[in-house]
Amino acid sequence: MTKTEAAMKHMEDKQYEKAAELFGEIIEEQPNNPVGYINFGNLLTHIKDYERACLFYEKAIELDPRAGTAYYGVGTVHYAQEQYGDARQMFQQAMTCGLEEGDVYYMMGMTFYKENQSKLAIPYFMRATELLPEDLTIFFQYGLALAQNQFITEAKVIFERVLELEPTHSDAHYNLGVIDMYYEHFEAARNHFNMALSNQPDHVLAANGKQKADACLNSVGKDK
Repeated sequence: MTKTEAAMKHMEDKQYEKAAELFGEIIEEQPNNPVGYINFGNLLTHIKDYERACLFYEKAIELDPRAGTAYYGVGTVHYAQEQYGDARQMFQQAMTCGLEEGDVYYMMGMTFYKENQSKLAIPYFMRATELLPEDLTIFFQYGLALAQNQFITEAKVIFERVLELEPTHSDAHYNLGVIDMYYEHFEAARNHFNMALSNQPDHVLAANGKQKADACLNSVGKDK
């Protein structure tokens, strides 16, 4: 196991001091390698020491102006501090430098989403799902953005994909229930609301949705 692998393992085990010690040794041994500074920056970001994290990322950029992961790291710091415009600039720079990973596209989309511009987030979420086809969080967020912008048919497909990844996902069932209500498929909607409540009994929105579906079904029954 290399020092970097050992440091990463310490991070996973929440042994942050040991991880910092090893990352420090790596930097001493390879002071001109930006990777060591990026890894130390990631550790500092993880423990929310944002000011020092940025110093390490900036050192990495000084050593390699095209270090995409360093720009991404600075972006995550800005995002954590709700500086979404600044975060977006850094994520864009990371992509310009060739960082073609699902996470950077997802985070780019989230900067728009957090600023209530979910329509602008859609193409970034779409690309993120292509790069990370098993990532539940990204698919769900993509579905929300589609639904919020009235791409109902497309949203339904995405929420169904979420259920393929996690059949007990309460919020996916709830949103599919809402979509079925939109199409007046009241029985299917009730089934989804029931599934959401089965998996999360305190899901207030699903409980309200079920009441509305029941009322609609009762009304249809009376009409007959």
